[in-house]
Amino acid sequence: MTQLTPPINITTIENNFTQSSTSHDSFAPRLLAWFADNGRHDLPWQQHQTDTPNPYIVWLSEVMLQQTQVTTVLPYFARFMASFPAVQDLAAAEWDTVAEHWAGLGYYARARNLHKGAKQLAEVIDEIGEYPTTLKGWEAISGVGPSTAGAIMAMGLHRYGVICDGNVKRVLTRWAAIDGDITKSATNKELWALAERLTPREQSGLFAQAMMDMGATLCTRSKPACLLCPLQDDCLAHAQGRETDYPVKAKKPPKPSKFSNALLIKNADDEILWLQRPDNGIWGGLWSLPLEFIEKISGKVAVKDTDKNTNKEPIVATDNQLLEVASNEKVYETEFTTAEQIIHEWLDKNKLVTKSVSNTLLDDAPIKHSLTHFHWYLTPQSVTLNDKQATEISEALQSAQININWLNADDAQATLGLPRAMVKILE
Repeated sequence: MTQLTPPINITTIENNFTQSSTSHDSFAPRLLAWFADNGRHDLPWQQHQTDTPNPYIVWLSEVMLQQTQVTTVLPYFARFMASFPAVQDLAAAEWDTVAEHWAGLGYYARARNLHKGAKQLAEVIDEIGEYPTTLKGWEAISGVGPSTAGAIMAMGLHRYGVICDGNVKRVLTRWAAIDGDITKSATNKELWALAERLTPREQSGLFAQAMMDMGATLCTRSKPACLLCPLQDDCLAHAQGRETDYPVKAKKPPKPSKFSNALLIKNADDEILWLQRPDNGIWGGLWSLPLEFIEKISGKVAVKDTDKNTNKEPIVATDNQLLEVASNEKVYETEFTTAEQIIHEWLDKNKLVTKSVSNTLLDDAPIKHSLTHFHWYLTPQSVTLNDKQATEISEALQSAQININWLNADDAQATLGLPRAMVKILE
């Protein structure tokens, strides 16, 4: 197959693909016929069976579904709709309430953008009396990219819109045997041009939902169900027996690993100290235990089980070198929040030493939590303060305008927005 290069146009696409114009023209009808009989029609955000679509719930679901599976999103979507049935409700909500509803769903920048976007949408509605009605208008909303905007136009407003998300790219790269790296702009332009060529002017919302279902249920990452696919007759990857070779994506280097202690600082009432994370950075605006940085390691790392005979500390096995840190100040700048710096110095000043939360084997081992750019190994460590010490550390943090809370594990999970990593520790 001849590799396409920018600029992309439909004539070039049709000349280079071995599929005929008839294949292109029949793509949507075949897909829609399959979707009518085999697609999912009961997802709570779907709008293809209503004459009065609601762009709010499509926008909300699209943000939640970014890099997240439907089964994971469903209970979160239900909670959001129960608490924030309209965009104005979400816009008026306090961030802590939104964070608590989002906690555990991951990729927390999405929640920040969602809350900001709700405020923007509420302002638009106040100004013009309705939601944005153009692609450009939706792309101006925080966190909304071209594919999300296209989905909202097509499914949330029943207007013409094109989507080209991860599921769609997988379907198209296989069907057309597109060999370019999908992380490259040239391949991305090629895929968008093809998506636009295949999307019908009428029923583009139905087509978008059908493409999403195709990628989610048949044309899956591994073990695609090609024999059930309505596109198998002219799918080039299937003809070549190379379905799982697509999409082509540059292999990422191994994630680095980061090691920290998670400090369960308790008062005399067995309440735990919780800190609200800064708005920017990891877990922005959520509540976390204080974290004490230990080290970083580049590349892969293997954490061995504790020796059951000697009950020694777990061993970190790696051939990679430690990432060097120039000084203690540099550690503070890069790995400690202001609150954690205060706590670290206060514990050191008062000669308070944290210890394992119990003597059991599991509690001595770090808890692995994988984020987008690194693996985080968190080791729970505990220290109990008397009333005077608890008051002193609280005042030190509050004087630095740090938001804190003293809550036991159950109340923290019930009332605070906690990252999934914190829930793992409590469990």
